Amino acid sequence: MGRYVIRRLLQMIPVFIGTTLLIFLMVYALGDPVAALFGDKAPDPATAARIREELHLDEPLWKQYLLYMGSIFQGDFGTAFNGQQVTELMAAAFPVTLRLTVVAILIEIVVGVTLGVVSGLKRGRPLDTGLLVLTLVVISVPTFVSGYLLQYLFGVKWGWINPSVSSEARFDELLLPGVVLALVSLAYVTRLSRTSIAENTRADYVRTAVAKGLPRRRVITRHLLRNSLIPVVTFIGADIGALMGGAIVTERIFNIHGVGYQLYQGILRNNSPTVVGFVTILVIVFLVANLLVDLLYAVLDPRIRYA
Repeated sequence: MGRYVIRRLLQMIPVFIGTTLLIFLMVYALGDPVAALFGDKAPDPATAARIREELHLDEPLWKQYLLYMGSIFQGDFGTAFNGQQVTELMAAAFPVTLRLTVVAILIEIVVGVTLGVVSGLKRGRPLDTGLLVLTLVVISVPTFVSGYLLQYLFGVKWGWINPSVSSEARFDELLLPGVVLALVSLAYVTRLSRTSIAENTRADYVRTAVAKGLPRRRVITRHLLRNSLIPVVTFIGADIGALMGGAIVTERIFNIHGVGYQLYQGILRNNSPTVVGFVTILVIVFLVANLLVDLLYAVLDPRIRYA
């Protein structure tokens, strides 16, 4: 296990360098950030030159990247164009999005896996067909449509919740945004769980457990469900980073000032340090989540061994 973890950590290094380099090149190729800083007004040439020198924008792009990576390893993600440190923006935004992601993941796991198990055990029956149609509808509906619809029904028409989230972003306020954020992923988890359960129901080890006279609940939880969760765990592990980085629409709908909001503002204002800094953290989240998922395989399936 130790060798496997070390090998995976070493593999993460070129992946991290490659993804951050690609992001850095793409963001800084969008246009001149100094010109975007002044908007429609033409900047004074001397002032523009001074800003470019302070931000190292007068250096070659490869040198800018090396300077940026050196700053990252010192805990410095740069300064936004408004003069605020990017780390300060992260400290304010990431806890909010992390709470939203936790709510979405819990809904995704509990509801998605439960519906998938029920659908898989009832394969071919009306309940299974109804759940498959329902999940297909959920996948087909864009997030901004379902978000605005649920916000109108629960927040405006029925008044059960506040249509927008306060600056504190408490867990109870994030329930509906969490549902909106998790809807599409929940549908995929349901279909993945359903397929795995339906396939493994006919497996030899399940038939053996039934032939031994084990209780139905134990057969499902200890044998069938445990082995069927591997593709689901893989999807959820990759989905953690996607939910954190893909919450732009949900955070805009419910006025949540999280990672999605900061990324939207950074892209809108061509604020390159903010965008690159936030995406760099999201890359790290992706890599760590995938590592944890790989380590969970051995827990779910004892047949898996790490050489």
